[in-house]
Amino acid sequence: MTKESFTSVWDAIEDTPVEAENMKLRSALMMSLEQHIRAEGWTQAEAGQRLGVTQPRISDLLRGKVGLFGLDTLVNMAVAAGLHVELRIEKAA
Repeated sequence: MTKESFTSVWDAIEDTPVEAENMKLRSALMMSLEQHIRAEGWTQAEAGQRLGVTQPRISDLLRGKVGLFGLDTLVNMAVAAGLHVELRIEKAA
């Protein structure tokens, strides 16, 4: 058995680098949204109303169900929350 080292859990569990990068972005957006919702003290219903989604979608977000959210949806939710999203692209290591 060989010991591999990964920079991210997504690198370890996803089948391709493309899938891993996508999951990294989605999980970062979800964590930021969760922190913002908690910092604002919003209920799930209030968060859903403010972010333009249903309360069950907020529940999915807060439970970390990253596979249920696309990048477009998460960016839209972040902007609706009053957050600014930036993307930085670098050459892969």
